[in-house]
Amino acid sequence: MEHVSLPALSRVAICGGTHGNELSGVWIVREMQKQQVEKVGSISITTVMSNPRAVEACKRYMETDLNRCFTDAILSAPVTDVTPYEVRRAHELNAQLGPKGSQEAMDLVCDLHNTTANMGLCVIFTTFNWISLHIYKYLKSVCVVPEFVSELFLLFSTAFEVGPQPNGVVRADIYNLMKEALDHLVDWVQEFNSGITFEGGEVEAYVFEKSIDYPRDPDTNELTAIIHPQLQDKDFILLKPGDPIFLSFSGETVKYEGKELYPFFVNECAYYEKHIAFHLAQKTILTIPSVSVEND
Repeated sequence: MEHVSLPALSRVAICGGTHGNELSGVWIVREMQKQQVEKVGSISITTVMSNPRAVEACKRYMETDLNRCFTDAILSAPVTDVTPYEVRRAHELNAQLGPKGSQEAMDLVCDLHNTTANMGLCVIFTTFNWISLHIYKYLKSVCVVPEFVSELFLLFSTAFEVGPQPNGVVRADIYNLMKEALDHLVDWVQEFNSGITFEGGEVEAYVFEKSIDYPRDPDTNELTAIIHPQLQDKDFILLKPGDPIFLSFSGETVKYEGKELYPFFVNECAYYEKHIAFHLAQKTILTIPSVSVEND
């Protein structure tokens, strides 16, 4: 592939508390604000507590999921007296960090999340682009091997999803893993801005394909089964036809029917309300070009 030159990344935003009970990012942002981290080398750093009311209440959200409020339709709609708090907050964040897709927007936004699923360090991007893929490639070379997932519904350009960690809890190992990844991201941006060429190559990624709901009673819509012990904590491990996926409350096993795919967000606490037991993804190999910063 031909070499690609890209603009410098001079403005980086680091966001915690998009979900108010995912506390690793909350405390990382609080500490950065306490230390008044506003500049790192060539990078201007903006730290944001995305959903302060939810953080104060230690709840995922107050009225609606902020992480689903950054669609073009929502951001282009007028704000009224009855607009939910998180929708109004999305408009505020879009004005502060964007507007989305504009020349004034942040060059890179990193959103810090926790999951109750056993996903380790997972780097999630909304779109494939050379910068995000090179950041992921760099992280794989310098810290605990992360997984890479492409999903279409997340709001920011880059998200770290680190777990397992219960909601409302801070685990030192999970906090440190997230902080290490964030420090390396900032290191990569500094090196990129300095003119270093990052060689291309291949990276392994997981591309979201579909979601699976729990078995439910057709009359009451209540759960009739839970994640099977053989699937629990098996995020990113190949799921084959016939593998157990659910265990009914009466003790019956439900087996997987479908093509071989990779589960993730298995038994995520926050997804019960969304009727999602786990996501499934295809694993793919992406080839990326060498990149460097554009010369003035």
